[in-house]
Amino acid sequence: MLQEKLAPYRLILASSSPRRHYLMKEAGFEFEIRVISDIPEEFPLSMPSSDVAVYLAEMKAKGFDGRLQKQEIVITADTVVILDGKVLGKPAGYFEAFDMLSSLSGRKHEVITGVCIKSENRQSSFSVSSLVWFRKLTEKEIHYYITEYSPFDKAGSYGVQEWIGYIGVERIEGSFFNVMGLPIQNVYVELEKFIDNLNASPHVPE
Repeated sequence: MLQEKLAPYRLILASSSPRRHYLMKEAGFEFEIRVISDIPEEFPLSMPSSDVAVYLAEMKAKGFDGRLQKQEIVITADTVVILDGKVLGKPAGYFEAFDMLSSLSGRKHEVITGVCIKSENRQSSFSVSSLVWFRKLTEKEIHYYITEYSPFDKAGSYGVQEWIGYIGVERIEGSFFNVMGLPIQNVYVELEKFIDNLNASPHVPE
């Protein structure tokens, strides 16, 4: 069982997201929250949108270079919403959030979460994609959601676990938890592989 394999290690979640904290706790992980706040969420404009989430997760992990002690493992993650090949980030305010939700209304979009697992001398990354279909939302519904829930810390201006998800999402193809912000089943599997590789060759970097 993974929790037993993790016993000698200190697990760090580098995220201030309450959704990720919740999913990690519900999966039975014991972890410390440690966030490096000066990592810019920027990516090359020429980068394919499908690569952005992993790139940003790896940039967050890079912030831990030289800061990890032996037996420490950090998990970083980033979630992006993609519509028509364009990455929708976190909205700067009400009007940008309104425009984003209006563009998602009645359409299908993609949500990708990139995850990076890093120790002192090893690193592994992966991404998970889900497709989300929104029904046609009214302007009143979009206005209500933004004013009541302030989704300014969320990619694409929405949280699927909130009111907008209950009344607006028609279906999801793929992991619901990925859309929520962390593909926790994949994290469990990949973290177990990571621990097994560490135990097999703890001093050999990837």
